[in-house]
Amino acid sequence: MIELKKEEYISSYISKLLRKNFGRGPRNCHTTVTSNYLVTYVGGFLSPMEDIMLQHGQNKYVDHARNVIITHLLDEIKGVIQITFDFEVEEYYHDWDLPNNSGILIFVLDTETDQKIKSDIDIQRLELEVGRISLLVEKVPDKINICPISPTIFLIERKGILIQIEKALIDKGFENELKYTKDELEKGYFHRYGRFEDIFHKPVRDIFIDWNFKEDKSIMAFILNS
Repeated sequence: MIELKKEEYISSYISKLLRKNFGRGPRNCHTTVTSNYLVTYVGGFLSPMEDIMLQHGQNKYVDHARNVIITHLLDEIKGVIQITFDFEVEEYYHDWDLPNNSGILIFVLDTETDQKIKSDIDIQRLELEVGRISLLVEKVPDKINICPISPTIFLIERKGILIQIEKALIDKGFENELKYTKDELEKGYFHRYGRFEDIFHKPVRDIFIDWNFKEDKSIMAFILNS
């Protein structure tokens, strides 16, 4: 029996776990470990029930149901990652693009790995563009950190992103409603008004966004065409 690489093992495990809980596994599932991130990009993952609900315009309910199940599974995946790589997972994020039938799982590790990638894109220009689009929706983040994961995956961490009315909504218990609204709004602005293809020199296939409201931070992932 051929021994799988650790990244391949995690991809295989996540695929089987999704198939077990959704009745259908993803068409492809690829895991990359770079710096202090483990990132799994999932493609072709839509259950028959979700497909029918989307056809009837029930996007919000599909999004909510998937989030509930995925959030439940993330703790199990976190444990497998920690055992496989001998790293602690400090945080995790996930987001899904239902129209593109794709998604991403992002795990923040407590230790920097030896695997790092160099990129020739203009990091300062990318930071400015992320700040510009963020301002159109809410505010310029207090801090922006960019981490190339692979030639086709870039992670962007934004800290200090929430405005006062958003903080008030979270305090009043409207976190889920705020997250769903921000997800639609931010992705729409970043797709429509961003100049990211000029910056990356490649078409942008997917943009994923998730938030840690408690820590007032957000993780974005840009997926580029290879």
